[in-house]
Amino acid sequence: MNMAKVGLYFDQEEAEKRWASGQNVFEVFLFEVFEHLRIPYKKIGVNDVLESFDIVLAVLESKQTESDEKLLEYVSTGGTLISYGGLEGLKEILGFDSIAVDQKGYAFLSNVLSQDLPPLRYLAADPWNSGAGLLKVIQKGYISKTNAAADSAVPALQQIAYGNGSIQRWSIKVPRTIVGLQQGTLPVTEDGIPAPDGTANLDENLLKADDGFELDWDMDRSHTETGMPYFAHPYADLWKEAIVGHLFACAAEKSMTVPFIDYWPADVKHVAMISHDSDLNLDESALITLETLKAEDVQTTWCMIAPGYNPSIYEKIKADGHELALHYNALHQDDGVWSEKAFSDQLEWLKKVTGLNHFTSNKNHYTLFEGWGELFSWCEKYGIETDQTRGPSKKGNIGFLFGTCHPYFPVAWADEKNRHYDVLELGFLTQDLNHNTLADSSVIQPFLEGVKRVNGLAHFLFHQYHIYNQPKVREAIVEMIRTARDQEFTFWTSKQVNQWERARRKVVIEGTSGEIKIDGVIGRDDFVLLVPLAANQCSDDEDTVIRFGFQCRKVKTVSNMV
Repeated sequence: MNMAKVGLYFDQEEAEKRWASGQNVFEVFLFEVFEHLRIPYKKIGVNDVLESFDIVLAVLESKQTESDEKLLEYVSTGGTLISYGGLEGLKEILGFDSIAVDQKGYAFLSNVLSQDLPPLRYLAADPWNSGAGLLKVIQKGYISKTNAAADSAVPALQQIAYGNGSIQRWSIKVPRTIVGLQQGTLPVTEDGIPAPDGTANLDENLLKADDGFELDWDMDRSHTETGMPYFAHPYADLWKEAIVGHLFACAAEKSMTVPFIDYWPADVKHVAMISHDSDLNLDESALITLETLKAEDVQTTWCMIAPGYNPSIYEKIKADGHELALHYNALHQDDGVWSEKAFSDQLEWLKKVTGLNHFTSNKNHYTLFEGWGELFSWCEKYGIETDQTRGPSKKGNIGFLFGTCHPYFPVAWADEKNRHYDVLELGFLTQDLNHNTLADSSVIQPFLEGVKRVNGLAHFLFHQYHIYNQPKVREAIVEMIRTARDQEFTFWTSKQVNQWERARRKVVIEGTSGEIKIDGVIGRDDFVLLVPLAANQCSDDEDTVIRFGFQCRKVKTVSNMV
Protein backbone atom coordinates (compact mmCIF):
# COMPACT_ATOMS: atom_id res chain seq x y z
CA MET A 1 0.00 0.00 0.00
CA ASN A 2 1.08 3.55 -0.66
CA MET A 3 1.64 5.91 2.24
CA ALA A 4 -1.24 8.38 2.63
CA LYS A 5 -0.33 12.05 2.42
CA VAL A 6 -1.76 13.63 5.57
CA GLY A 7 -2.18 17.35 6.12
CA LEU A 8 -2.98 19.05 9.42
CA TYR A 9 -4.93 22.20 8.54
CA PHE A 10 -4.23 25.06 10.95
CA ASP A 11 -5.41 28.60 10.33
CA GLN A 12 -2.64 30.65 11.93
CA GLU A 13 -4.50 33.94 11.56
CA GLU A 14 -7.51 32.53 13.40
CA ALA A 15 -5.24 31.21 16.16
CA GLU A 16 -3.61 34.63 16.56
CA LYS A 17 -7.04 36.26 16.90
CA ARG A 18 -8.05 33.84 19.62
CA TRP A 19 -4.80 34.22 21.53
CA ALA A 20 -5.08 38.02 21.34
CA SER A 21 -8.46 37.76 23.05
CA GLY A 22 -7.18 35.34 25.70
CA GLN A 23 -8.77 32.21 24.21
CA ASN A 24 -6.96 28.89 24.38
CA VAL A 25 -6.37 26.88 21.22
CA PHE A 26 -5.88 23.49 22.85
CA GLU A 27 -6.54 21.93 19.45
CA VAL A 28 -2.75 22.22 19.01
CA PHE A 29 -2.36 19.03 21.07
CA LEU A 30 -3.21 17.10 17.91
CA PHE A 31 0.31 17.94 16.73
CA GLU A 32 1.72 16.33 19.91
CA VAL A 33 -0.26 13.13 19.21
CA PHE A 34 1.31 12.95 15.75
CA GLU A 35 4.79 13.88 16.98
CA HIS A 36 4.70 11.22 19.68
CA LEU A 37 3.98 8.50 17.13
CA ARG A 38 6.11 10.15 14.42
CA ILE A 39 3.14 9.91 12.03
CA PRO A 40 4.27 11.69 8.85
CA TYR A 41 2.24 14.83 8.17
CA LYS A 42 2.54 18.37 6.85
CA LYS A 43 1.18 21.41 8.66
CA ILE A 44 -0.89 23.30 6.11
CA GLY A 45 -2.96 26.47 6.03
CA VAL A 46 -5.27 28.61 3.95
CA ASN A 47 -2.69 29.16 1.21
CA ASP A 48 -1.83 25.51 0.62
CA VAL A 49 -3.24 23.28 -2.12
CA LEU A 50 -5.38 20.82 -0.19
CA GLU A 51 -5.98 18.55 -3.17
CA SER A 52 -2.41 17.25 -2.91
CA PHE A 53 -3.34 15.49 0.35
CA ASP A 54 -5.24 12.23 0.70
CA ILE A 55 -6.50 13.07 4.20
CA VAL A 56 -6.80 16.50 5.84
CA LEU A 57 -7.39 16.91 9.56
CA ALA A 58 -9.02 20.25 10.41
CA VAL A 59 -7.08 21.23 13.54
CA LEU A 60 -8.29 24.85 13.50
CA GLU A 61 -10.27 26.65 10.82
CA SER A 62 -11.93 30.06 10.66
CA LYS A 63 -15.57 30.72 9.87
CA GLN A 64 -14.88 32.53 6.61
CA THR A 65 -16.49 31.96 3.23
CA GLU A 66 -13.18 31.56 1.37
CA SER A 67 -11.89 28.98 3.86
CA ASP A 68 -15.21 27.09 3.92
CA GLU A 69 -15.35 26.91 0.14
CA LYS A 70 -11.77 25.67 -0.01
CA LEU A 71 -12.48 22.82 2.41
CA LEU A 72 -15.66 21.80 0.59
CA GLU A 73 -13.91 21.88 -2.78
CA TYR A 74 -11.23 19.58 -1.37
CA VAL A 75 -13.85 17.08 -0.19
CA SER A 76 -15.90 17.26 -3.38
CA THR A 77 -12.86 16.24 -5.45
CA GLY A 78 -12.40 13.07 -3.38
CA GLY A 79 -10.60 14.20 -0.25
CA THR A 80 -11.24 12.95 3.28
CA LEU A 81 -11.71 15.74 5.83
CA ILE A 82 -11.59 14.85 9.55
CA SER A 83 -12.77 17.21 12.29
CA TYR A 84 -13.03 16.98 16.07
CA GLY A 85 -16.08 19.05 16.92
CA GLY A 86 -15.17 21.83 14.49
CA LEU A 87 -16.16 22.97 10.98
CA GLU A 88 -18.56 25.56 12.38
CA GLY A 89 -18.51 27.45 9.10
CA LEU A 90 -19.75 24.41 7.15
CA LYS A 91 -22.69 23.61 9.40
CA GLU A 92 -25.29 25.82 7.69
CA ILE A 93 -23.93 25.18 4.21
CA LEU A 94 -24.40 21.44 4.73
CA GLY A 95 -27.85 21.91 6.29
CA PHE A 96 -27.01 20.88 9.85
CA ASP A 97 -27.82 22.34 13.27
CA SER A 98 -26.02 21.98 16.59
CA ILE A 99 -27.54 19.81 19.32
CA ALA A 100 -27.39 21.16 22.87
CA VAL A 101 -25.69 18.63 25.17
CA ASP A 102 -23.81 18.59 28.45
CA GLN A 103 -20.17 19.48 27.88
CA LYS A 104 -19.04 16.55 30.01
CA GLY A 105 -20.12 13.01 29.30
CA TYR A 106 -19.11 9.70 27.75
CA ALA A 107 -18.70 8.46 24.19
CA PHE A 108 -19.71 4.90 23.31
CA LEU A 109 -17.65 3.81 20.30
CA SER A 110 -18.38 0.08 19.97
CA ASN A 111 -19.52 0.34 16.33
CA VAL A 112 -17.05 3.07 15.37
CA LEU A 113 -13.69 1.32 15.65
CA SER A 114 -12.26 -2.17 15.61
CA GLN A 115 -10.78 -1.60 19.08
CA ASP A 116 -12.65 -2.64 22.19
CA LEU A 117 -12.87 0.61 24.17
CA PRO A 118 -14.81 1.44 27.34
CA PRO A 119 -17.13 4.48 27.30
CA LEU A 120 -14.67 7.39 27.01
CA ARG A 121 -15.10 10.49 29.14
CA TYR A 122 -15.14 13.74 27.18
CA LEU A 123 -14.93 17.36 28.35
CA ALA A 124 -16.17 19.30 25.32
CA ALA A 125 -18.61 18.48 22.52
CA ASP A 126 -20.58 20.11 19.70
CA PRO A 127 -22.74 17.46 18.03
CA TRP A 128 -24.78 18.13 14.89
CA ASN A 129 -28.16 16.75 13.92
CA SER A 130 -28.40 14.50 10.88
CA GLY A 131 -29.18 17.33 8.52
CA ALA A 132 -32.07 18.03 6.19
CA GLY A 133 -31.66 14.69 4.44
CA LEU A 134 -29.97 16.18 1.40
CA LEU A 135 -26.69 14.38 2.09
CA LYS A 136 -25.98 10.77 2.89
CA VAL A 137 -24.95 10.60 6.56
CA ILE A 138 -23.80 7.50 8.43
CA GLN A 139 -23.96 7.98 12.20
CA LYS A 140 -21.76 5.87 14.46
CA GLY A 141 -21.49 5.54 18.19
CA TYR A 142 -23.30 7.86 20.57
CA ILE A 143 -22.61 10.20 23.44
CA SER A 144 -24.28 10.06 26.82
CA LYS A 145 -24.32 11.98 30.10
CA THR A 146 -23.29 8.85 32.01
CA ASN A 147 -21.10 5.84 31.30
CA ALA A 148 -23.79 3.38 32.37
CA ALA A 149 -26.27 3.47 29.49
CA ALA A 150 -27.42 5.58 26.59
CA ASP A 151 -29.54 8.58 27.47
CA SER A 152 -29.58 9.98 23.93
CA ALA A 153 -29.22 9.06 20.28
CA VAL A 154 -26.67 11.81 19.68
CA PRO A 155 -23.93 10.38 17.43
CA ALA A 156 -20.26 10.30 18.36
CA LEU A 157 -19.13 10.35 14.71
CA GLN A 158 -20.86 11.40 11.51
CA GLN A 159 -19.59 10.29 8.12
CA ILE A 160 -20.99 12.79 5.64
CA ALA A 161 -20.74 11.99 1.93
CA TYR A 162 -20.07 15.12 -0.12
CA GLY A 163 -19.25 15.02 -3.81
CA ASN A 164 -16.60 12.37 -4.36
CA GLY A 165 -15.23 12.63 -0.83
CA SER A 166 -16.15 12.37 2.81
CA ILE A 167 -16.36 14.57 5.90
CA GLN A 168 -15.62 12.57 9.04
CA ARG A 169 -16.86 14.77 11.87
CA TRP A 170 -16.51 13.73 15.50
CA SER A 171 -19.03 15.32 17.87
CA ILE A 172 -16.34 15.47 20.57
CA LYS A 173 -13.64 18.11 20.73
CA VAL A 174 -11.02 15.42 21.23
CA PRO A 175 -7.76 17.43 21.48
CA ARG A 176 -9.37 19.81 24.01
CA THR A 177 -10.60 16.80 25.97
CA ILE A 178 -7.13 15.25 26.06
CA VAL A 179 -5.53 18.47 27.33
CA GLY A 180 -8.30 18.93 29.90
CA LEU A 181 -7.86 15.41 31.22
CA GLN A 182 -4.06 15.61 31.36
CA GLN A 183 -3.60 19.19 32.56
CA GLY A 184 -7.01 20.32 33.80
CA THR A 185 -9.27 22.89 32.19
CA LEU A 186 -8.25 25.85 34.37
CA PRO A 187 -5.17 26.97 36.30
CA VAL A 188 -4.98 25.59 39.85
CA THR A 189 -6.09 28.43 42.14
CA GLU A 190 -8.28 26.67 44.71
CA ASP A 191 -8.81 23.33 46.43
CA GLY A 192 -10.41 20.51 44.50
CA ILE A 193 -13.66 18.75 45.36
CA PRO A 194 -13.02 15.93 47.89
CA ALA A 195 -14.15 12.36 47.32
CA PRO A 196 -17.67 11.74 48.69
CA ASP A 197 -16.51 8.53 50.39
CA GLY A 198 -13.85 10.37 52.42
CA THR A 199 -10.87 8.71 50.71
CA ALA A 200 -9.42 11.88 49.17
CA ASN A 201 -9.56 15.10 51.19
CA LEU A 202 -8.47 17.51 48.47
CA ASP A 203 -9.95 20.46 50.42
CA GLU A 204 -6.97 20.86 52.76
CA ASN A 205 -5.86 24.40 51.89
CA LEU A 206 -2.93 23.18 49.79
CA LEU A 207 -2.80 23.74 46.04
CA LYS A 208 -1.83 20.50 44.30
CA ALA A 209 -1.86 18.97 40.85
CA ASP A 210 -4.86 16.81 41.70
CA ASP A 211 -6.99 19.82 42.68
CA GLY A 212 -7.56 20.35 38.95
CA PHE A 213 -8.48 16.82 37.88
CA GLU A 214 -11.48 16.33 35.57
CA LEU A 215 -12.76 12.82 36.34
CA ASP A 216 -15.94 11.83 38.15
CA TRP A 217 -15.63 10.34 41.63
CA ASP A 218 -18.51 7.92 41.08
CA MET A 219 -18.48 7.02 37.40
CA ASP A 220 -14.72 6.85 36.78
CA ARG A 221 -13.55 4.82 39.77
CA SER A 222 -13.47 1.04 40.12
CA HIS A 223 -12.59 -1.08 43.16
CA THR A 224 -10.20 -3.99 43.58
CA GLU A 225 -11.20 -7.23 45.24
CA THR A 226 -10.05 -5.78 48.58
CA GLY A 227 -12.17 -2.64 48.11
CA MET A 228 -9.44 -0.22 47.04
CA PRO A 229 -10.89 2.61 44.87
CA TYR A 230 -8.92 3.71 41.82
CA PHE A 231 -9.40 5.58 38.54
CA ALA A 232 -9.51 2.72 36.09
CA HIS A 233 -9.10 4.12 32.59
CA PRO A 234 -6.39 6.20 30.88
CA TYR A 235 -9.08 8.12 28.99
CA ALA A 236 -6.71 10.61 27.35
CA ASP A 237 -4.57 7.79 25.97
CA LEU A 238 -7.66 5.87 24.85
CA TRP A 239 -8.85 8.96 22.96
CA LYS A 240 -5.49 8.96 21.19
CA GLU A 241 -6.12 5.29 20.35
CA ALA A 242 -9.55 6.20 18.98
CA ILE A 243 -8.52 9.06 16.71
CA VAL A 244 -5.37 7.33 15.43
CA GLY A 245 -7.31 4.12 14.75
CA HIS A 246 -9.93 6.17 12.91
CA LEU A 247 -7.20 7.86 10.84
CA PHE A 248 -5.81 4.45 9.87
CA ALA A 249 -9.32 3.31 8.87
CA CYS A 250 -9.78 6.39 6.69
CA ALA A 251 -6.46 5.63 4.97
CA ALA A 252 -7.42 1.97 4.50
CA GLU A 253 -10.64 3.10 2.77
CA LYS A 254 -8.35 4.64 0.15
CA SER A 255 -6.17 1.49 0.04
CA MET A 256 -3.40 3.43 1.77
CA THR A 257 -1.49 3.18 5.02
CA VAL A 258 -0.12 5.53 7.68
CA PRO A 259 3.20 4.28 9.14
CA PHE A 260 4.42 5.27 12.60
CA ILE A 261 7.11 4.53 15.19
CA ASP A 262 6.20 2.18 18.03
CA TYR A 263 6.24 3.54 21.57
CA TRP A 264 9.22 1.54 22.87
CA PRO A 265 12.46 -0.01 21.51
CA ALA A 266 12.56 -3.28 19.59
CA ASP A 267 13.74 -5.34 22.57
CA VAL A 268 11.41 -3.71 25.13
CA LYS A 269 7.83 -4.93 25.46
CA HIS A 270 6.58 -2.73 28.34
CA VAL A 271 8.22 -0.05 30.52
CA ALA A 272 7.95 0.56 34.26
CA MET A 273 9.56 3.19 36.44
CA ILE A 274 10.02 3.58 40.19
CA SER A 275 10.74 6.91 41.83
CA HIS A 276 11.42 7.78 45.47
CA ASP A 277 11.00 11.01 47.43
CA SER A 278 13.57 11.38 50.23
CA ASP A 279 11.29 13.51 52.49
CA LEU A 280 12.49 12.80 56.06
CA ASN A 281 16.02 12.10 54.79
CA LEU A 282 16.83 9.29 57.18
CA ASP A 283 20.11 7.66 56.10
CA GLU A 284 18.96 4.25 57.31
CA SER A 285 15.92 4.47 55.01
CA ALA A 286 18.19 5.14 52.03
CA LEU A 287 20.40 2.17 52.90
CA ILE A 288 17.54 -0.33 53.22
CA THR A 289 16.05 0.98 49.97
CA LEU A 290 19.39 0.49 48.22
CA GLU A 291 19.62 -3.01 49.67
CA THR A 292 16.08 -3.86 48.49
CA LEU A 293 16.68 -2.55 44.98
CA LYS A 294 20.03 -4.29 44.64
CA ALA A 295 18.45 -7.61 45.59
CA GLU A 296 15.90 -7.11 42.80
CA ASP A 297 18.46 -5.64 40.36
CA VAL A 298 16.43 -2.50 39.61
CA GLN A 299 17.62 1.07 39.02
CA THR A 300 15.30 3.86 40.13
CA THR A 301 14.98 7.66 40.32
CA TRP A 302 15.71 9.33 43.68
CA CYS A 303 14.05 12.75 44.14
CA MET A 304 15.97 14.63 46.83
CA ILE A 305 14.62 17.23 49.23
CA ALA A 306 16.72 19.41 51.56
CA PRO A 307 18.51 18.89 53.87
CA GLY A 308 19.21 15.54 52.19
CA TYR A 309 21.30 12.53 53.18
CA ASN A 310 24.86 12.18 54.39
CA PRO A 311 27.16 12.82 51.38
CA SER A 312 28.33 9.19 51.44
CA ILE A 313 24.79 8.05 50.61
CA TYR A 314 24.82 9.90 47.29
CA GLU A 315 27.95 8.04 46.27
CA LYS A 316 26.23 4.72 47.00
CA ILE A 317 23.16 5.79 45.01
CA LYS A 318 25.30 6.70 42.00
CA ALA A 319 27.46 3.59 42.33
CA ASP A 320 24.36 1.38 42.11
CA GLY A 321 23.28 3.06 38.88
CA HIS A 322 20.34 5.02 40.25
CA GLU A 323 19.35 8.49 39.10
CA LEU A 324 19.38 11.53 41.38
CA ALA A 325 16.68 14.14 40.83
CA LEU A 326 15.12 17.18 42.51
CA HIS A 327 12.18 17.08 44.93
CA TYR A 328 11.18 20.74 44.91
CA ASN A 329 9.59 21.77 48.22
CA ALA A 330 7.05 24.61 48.28
CA LEU A 331 5.20 23.37 51.38
CA HIS A 332 4.60 26.34 53.67
CA GLN A 333 4.76 24.13 56.80
CA ASP A 334 8.41 23.56 55.82
CA ASP A 335 8.91 27.27 55.15
CA GLY A 336 8.67 26.45 51.47
CA VAL A 337 7.71 29.05 48.88
CA TRP A 338 6.15 28.67 45.42
CA SER A 339 8.58 30.76 43.39
CA GLU A 340 11.18 30.52 40.68
CA LYS A 341 13.88 31.62 43.12
CA ALA A 342 13.01 28.85 45.57
CA PHE A 343 13.08 26.31 42.74
CA SER A 344 16.45 27.60 41.54
CA ASP A 345 17.94 27.74 45.04
CA GLN A 346 16.94 24.16 45.81
CA LEU A 347 18.40 22.96 42.53
CA GLU A 348 21.69 24.71 43.36
CA TRP A 349 21.64 23.04 46.79
CA LEU A 350 21.24 19.63 45.15
CA LYS A 351 24.15 20.26 42.80
CA LYS A 352 26.34 21.22 45.72
CA VAL A 353 25.57 18.25 47.96
CA THR A 354 25.72 15.60 45.20
CA GLY A 355 28.62 16.96 43.16
CA LEU A 356 26.55 16.72 39.97
CA ASN A 357 26.07 19.62 37.57
CA HIS A 358 22.93 18.44 35.80
CA PHE A 359 19.68 16.72 36.77
CA THR A 360 17.14 15.43 34.30
CA SER A 361 14.07 15.29 36.48
CA ASN A 362 11.96 16.89 39.22
CA LYS A 363 8.93 15.93 41.27
CA ASN A 364 7.26 18.48 43.55
CA HIS A 365 6.93 17.63 47.24
CA TYR A 366 3.35 16.64 48.09
CA THR A 367 2.50 17.17 44.38
CA LEU A 368 2.10 20.89 45.12
CA PHE A 369 1.19 22.75 41.96
CA GLU A 370 -0.09 26.27 41.33
CA GLY A 371 -1.37 28.04 38.26
CA TRP A 372 -0.94 26.45 34.84
CA GLY A 373 2.59 26.42 33.46
CA GLU A 374 4.88 28.13 35.96
CA LEU A 375 6.51 24.89 37.04
CA PHE A 376 7.19 23.81 33.46
CA SER A 377 8.71 27.19 32.59
CA TRP A 378 11.05 26.93 35.61
CA CYS A 379 12.07 23.43 34.57
CA GLU A 380 12.82 24.69 31.05
CA LYS A 381 14.86 27.62 32.30
CA TYR A 382 17.03 25.57 34.65
CA GLY A 383 17.61 22.56 32.43
CA ILE A 384 15.16 20.08 33.99
CA GLU A 385 13.91 17.98 31.06
CA THR A 386 11.25 15.86 32.78
CA ASP A 387 8.69 16.41 35.53
CA GLN A 388 6.89 13.80 37.63
CA THR A 389 4.55 16.00 39.69
CA ARG A 390 1.22 15.07 38.10
CA GLY A 391 0.10 12.20 40.26
CA PRO A 392 -2.29 11.41 43.12
CA SER A 393 -1.73 12.72 46.64
CA LYS A 394 -4.47 10.69 48.35
CA LYS A 395 -5.54 7.09 48.91
CA GLY A 396 -8.79 7.50 46.98
CA ASN A 397 -7.59 9.14 43.77
CA ILE A 398 -4.86 6.78 42.62
CA GLY A 399 -4.65 5.28 39.16
CA PHE A 400 -5.20 7.12 35.90
CA LEU A 401 -6.19 10.35 37.64
CA PHE A 402 -5.09 12.52 34.73
CA GLY A 403 -6.23 10.10 32.04
CA THR A 404 -2.72 9.22 30.89
CA CYS A 405 0.35 7.10 31.48
CA HIS A 406 2.09 8.34 28.32
CA PRO A 407 5.11 10.64 28.44
CA TYR A 408 3.95 13.91 26.87
CA PHE A 409 4.95 17.55 26.38
CA PRO A 410 2.39 19.80 28.14
CA VAL A 411 0.61 22.71 26.48
CA ALA A 412 1.01 26.30 27.70
CA TRP A 413 -1.87 28.73 28.35
CA ALA A 414 -3.14 31.26 25.79
CA ASP A 415 -0.75 33.97 27.03
CA GLU A 416 2.10 31.82 25.64
CA LYS A 417 0.12 30.94 22.50
CA ASN A 418 -0.43 27.37 23.69
CA ARG A 419 3.12 26.34 22.85
CA HIS A 420 4.42 22.98 24.05
CA TYR A 421 6.79 23.21 27.01
CA ASP A 422 10.11 21.45 26.44
CA VAL A 423 9.51 19.36 29.55
CA LEU A 424 8.45 15.72 29.33
CA GLU A 425 5.72 14.94 31.87
CA LEU A 426 5.98 11.47 33.48
CA GLY A 427 3.01 11.22 35.81
CA PHE A 428 2.78 8.49 38.46
CA LEU A 429 -0.03 6.09 39.34
CA THR A 430 0.20 5.65 43.10
CA GLN A 431 2.52 5.83 46.07
CA ASP A 432 3.63 3.59 48.95
CA LEU A 433 1.41 0.57 48.44
CA ASN A 434 0.57 -1.31 51.67
CA HIS A 435 1.21 1.85 53.71
CA ASN A 436 -1.12 1.77 56.72
CA THR A 437 -3.11 4.80 55.47
CA LEU A 438 -2.89 4.21 51.71
CA ALA A 439 -3.92 1.61 49.13
CA ASP A 440 -2.83 -2.01 49.25
CA SER A 441 -1.00 -3.97 46.57
CA SER A 442 -4.22 -5.25 44.98
CA VAL A 443 -4.01 -2.28 42.58
CA ILE A 444 -0.75 -3.45 41.01
CA GLN A 445 -2.34 -5.78 38.47
CA PRO A 446 -5.10 -3.45 37.22
CA PHE A 447 -2.54 -0.65 36.89
CA LEU A 448 -0.18 -2.82 34.86
CA GLU A 449 -3.06 -3.98 32.67
CA GLY A 450 -4.15 -0.38 32.03
CA VAL A 451 -0.62 0.64 31.10
CA LYS A 452 -0.18 -2.32 28.75
CA ARG A 453 -3.49 -1.50 27.06
CA VAL A 454 -2.08 1.82 25.78
CA ASN A 455 1.66 0.99 25.73
CA GLY A 456 2.39 3.62 28.37
CA LEU A 457 4.70 3.99 31.36
CA ALA A 458 3.90 2.24 34.66
CA HIS A 459 5.31 4.75 37.16
CA PHE A 460 5.10 3.84 40.86
CA LEU A 461 6.30 6.04 43.74
CA PHE A 462 7.76 4.64 46.97
CA HIS A 463 9.23 6.83 49.72
CA GLN A 464 12.47 5.49 51.18
CA TYR A 465 11.27 6.27 54.69
CA HIS A 466 8.16 4.07 54.32
CA ILE A 467 10.19 1.23 52.81
CA TYR A 468 12.30 1.42 55.97
CA ASN A 469 9.60 2.17 58.55
CA GLN A 470 6.79 -0.10 57.33
CA PRO A 471 7.84 -3.64 56.32
CA LYS A 472 4.62 -4.10 54.32
CA VAL A 473 5.63 -1.23 52.03
CA ARG A 474 8.94 -2.96 51.44
CA GLU A 475 7.03 -6.13 50.60
CA ALA A 476 4.86 -4.13 48.18
CA ILE A 477 7.76 -2.70 46.18
CA VAL A 478 9.23 -6.19 45.82
CA GLU A 479 5.82 -7.55 44.79
CA MET A 480 5.40 -4.74 42.26
CA ILE A 481 8.86 -5.36 40.74
CA ARG A 482 8.38 -9.11 40.47
CA THR A 483 4.83 -8.87 39.13
CA ALA A 484 5.89 -6.39 36.46
CA ARG A 485 8.93 -8.46 35.49
CA ASP A 486 6.75 -11.56 35.15
CA GLN A 487 4.72 -9.59 32.60
CA GLU A 488 7.82 -8.54 30.64
CA PHE A 489 8.16 -4.99 31.93
CA THR A 490 11.60 -3.40 31.66
CA PHE A 491 12.52 -0.94 34.42
CA TRP A 492 13.91 2.43 33.39
CA THR A 493 14.82 5.62 35.25
CA SER A 494 13.25 8.93 34.25
CA LYS A 495 16.52 9.82 32.54
CA GLN A 496 16.29 6.72 30.35
CA VAL A 497 12.66 7.44 29.44
CA ASN A 498 13.61 11.01 28.56
CA GLN A 499 16.58 9.97 26.42
CA TRP A 500 14.49 7.45 24.51
CA GLU A 501 11.54 9.75 23.91
CA ARG A 502 13.68 12.63 22.70
CA ALA A 503 15.74 10.34 20.45
CA ARG A 504 12.74 8.73 18.78
CA ARG A 505 11.25 12.14 18.00
CA LYS A 506 14.18 12.76 15.69
CA VAL A 507 13.03 9.92 13.43
CA VAL A 508 11.49 11.05 10.14
CA ILE A 509 9.28 8.72 8.11
CA GLU A 510 9.23 9.38 4.38
CA GLY A 511 7.42 7.77 1.49
CA THR A 512 7.75 7.93 -2.28
CA SER A 513 6.46 5.65 -5.05
CA GLY A 514 4.96 3.18 -2.62
CA GLU A 515 8.17 2.92 -0.61
CA ILE A 516 8.30 3.74 3.10
CA LYS A 517 11.61 4.59 4.70
CA ILE A 518 13.00 6.35 7.72
CA ASP A 519 15.54 9.10 8.12
CA GLY A 520 16.94 11.43 10.78
CA VAL A 521 20.04 11.71 12.95
CA ILE A 522 18.94 9.68 15.93
CA GLY A 523 22.01 8.07 17.49
CA ARG A 524 20.37 4.65 17.95
CA ASP A 525 18.77 1.97 15.81
CA ASP A 526 16.45 0.10 18.16
CA PHE A 527 13.21 1.83 17.24
CA VAL A 528 10.47 -0.04 15.37
CA LEU A 529 8.74 1.25 12.27
CA LEU A 530 5.19 -0.10 12.12
CA VAL A 531 3.09 -0.23 8.96
CA PRO A 532 -0.66 -0.85 9.37
CA LEU A 533 -1.88 -3.55 7.00
CA ALA A 534 -5.18 -4.08 5.23
CA ALA A 535 -7.09 -7.20 6.27
CA ASN A 536 -6.21 -8.98 3.01
CA GLN A 537 -2.50 -8.23 3.47
CA CYS A 538 -2.09 -9.94 6.85
CA SER A 539 0.02 -13.06 7.01
CA ASP A 540 0.82 -15.42 9.87
CA ASP A 541 4.39 -15.57 8.60
CA GLU A 542 5.08 -11.89 9.16
CA ASP A 543 6.43 -10.26 12.31
CA THR A 544 3.39 -8.20 13.29
CA VAL A 545 1.75 -6.59 16.31
CA ILE A 546 -1.71 -5.17 16.91
CA ARG A 547 -1.79 -1.39 17.36
CA PHE A 548 -4.84 0.89 17.23
CA GLY A 549 -6.99 -2.05 16.13
CA PHE A 550 -4.79 -2.81 13.10
CA GLN A 551 -2.30 -5.57 12.44
CA CYS A 552 1.00 -3.80 11.79
CA ARG A 553 4.15 -5.09 10.14
CA LYS A 554 7.39 -4.46 12.08
CA VAL A 555 10.35 -2.90 10.33
CA LYS A 556 13.25 -2.77 12.77
CA THR A 557 16.22 -1.05 11.15
CA VAL A 558 17.01 1.96 8.99
CA SER A 559 18.09 -0.24 6.12
CA ASN A 560 14.71 -1.97 5.89
CA MET A 561 12.09 -0.67 3.49
CA VAL A 562 8.52 -1.71 2.86
